[in-house]
This record gives sequence, structure tokens and C-alpha cells, in this order.
Amino acid sequence: MLQPRPHHRIRWQTPITLVVLLGILVGGAWWGWNSLTEVTAEQVCVDQKLPNKKLTAKLVVVNVYNGGAKGGKARETGELLTGRGFNIKKVANEPNDEKFDVAVIRGHSKDSPEVQLVYLQMKQKVEIIEDGRTDHTVDLVLGADFNGLNTGKITSVPVPSGTACLPTPKTPQPIPSGQNPG
Repeated sequence: MLQPRPHHRIRWQTPITLVVLLGILVGGAWWGWNSLTEVTAEQVCVDQKLPNKKLTAKLVVVNVYNGGAKGGKARETGELLTGRGFNIKKVANEPNDEKFDVAVIRGHSKDSPEVQLVYLQMKQKVEIIEDGRTDHTVDLVLGADFNGLNTGKITSVPVPSGTACLPTPKTPQPIPSGQNPG
């Protein structure tokens, strides 16, 4: 006599649970990676009272980028700006790989005193690009036809309000004695 064939139910519960858990794992890994690699806190400026209602070079933070100039020109220009009192944050190739003819100054706005002070250092007429940056740093991107800085060392610009929103330059911290700077 033939026995009835056992009726097997397909159990979907386990595969569905595994797929849901795998989705949660992948989503968590993606979120974690993005949290590690993205900067979420945008640096902002700090309102600073200016002595004698003038913005001086020592309060201005500048990034000097090579955007088509011959090798070493950004470093050389950064050193000259440091000699004039500016705080140089970065010297590197232009991060967006853009190329320029003479030079470009990028900053919060054309009228920002920090942008104007960097502009006054130029020997040639250069374009100013307003990017609305909130940290009020200034990028100087040197192009292929950049001739250098002017000979006059203009180290301040008047600011009628007497205050300016500027980044706080990071000063190198002293290394405690007996520790290797790494």
C-alpha cells in the first residue's frame, strides 16, 4: 500500500529574515563609512575686533594652489606671503584640477577684507571668484602666466566697522620635552 506523500510546506520565514538582516548590515556599513569619510561640521569664522580698524595679514589664512604655474611656484609664493605676515594653511596643486591663465583668488566675497588684502599683493590683475565660504579663508590659485607678487608690501586694509569674521589660525602646539614629534 502506498503511503501518502508528506506535504512539505515551504518555509519563507528564514530566507526573508536573512535578506532583511543582510540589508540592515549593508546599510549600516554604508552609513558608517560615510560618517568616517565625510566632514559634517563646516568650519565657520569668528568675529574678531580689529586693532585700529585694520585687517592685518597675520589674521588672514591663505591656501596657495598651483593651477598651471611652473612647479615650485606655489611654494615660492607661499613663502613670500608668509614673509609678509600671512598664515599659509596649504600649498598644493589645485584640488579641482582647474587651470588658469594668470591667477584666481577665491573667497567669501569680492568685498571681503581678507580677499581684498590678498588681491592687493598681486602684481597683475587677477580674477576674484566669490564662493560664499563660511570660514573666510582665501585661495590663491596660480596660473601659467603668473608673474609674482608686487614689490610693495601692503600688510593691512582698513575695515570701517572695525570687526571682521575670520578663521582662527591654528598655531603649532609645542611638543613636550622627551616626546618624538612622530
